[in-house]
Amino acid sequence: MHFSSSRSGRKAGHRRRVGLFGGSFNPPHSGHRHASLLALRRLNLDEVWWLVSPGNPLKDRSELAEYEARCAAAQRIARHPRIKISTFERDARLVYTRDTLRALIRAHPDIGFVWLMGADNLASIHRWLRWPEIFELAPIAVIDRPSYRLKAMASPAALRYAAFRVEEADAPILADLAPPAWCFLSGPLDLSSSTRLRQGRRRQTGDRRE
Repeated sequence: MHFSSSRSGRKAGHRRRVGLFGGSFNPPHSGHRHASLLALRRLNLDEVWWLVSPGNPLKDRSELAEYEARCAAAQRIARHPRIKISTFERDARLVYTRDTLRALIRAHPDIGFVWLMGADNLASIHRWLRWPEIFELAPIAVIDRPSYRLKAMASPAALRYAAFRVEEADAPILADLAPPAWCFLSGPLDLSSSTRLRQGRRRQTGDRRE
């Protein structure tokens, strides 16, 4: 089920600004919430939508929890009226980010979207299907992750779009800029990781798979 967003406090006539945070959320954790709150504040967003993916084509699905369970867990972790949980990708049967962005932009021409992702994703986005289209479709905010800043800034994507990087001080206007445009958001780091959480669960159950 895709949600319809609540009205924000932004004055009439202003285009709403929404951050899109895609991922498997397997499981969701405090780092997702931390990044979303940082984006709401630093990018002057009205809302952040967590796009819970049916499954990442680049990841092993053998450890993927049931979709509804991941959505319910995301709702519990989010705990904020301006962070919304969306099943848009599942409902529209979409897998790839560029297709999701196209569909959302077409469905909501009145919203200024910003794609949100961690620095770890910037470091590897060149492996995503037709990844330059993502930069051409919406502004992007990259949120710092522990130990990934240098890898992210030296990545093929960062180098290719270096001329379109927006200064961090100008982050509040990112949603109003025409793509390509991206910025890197630094700040307090949250060490939570879905991978580490899954590994911890395996250790508790005696499963030593890596």
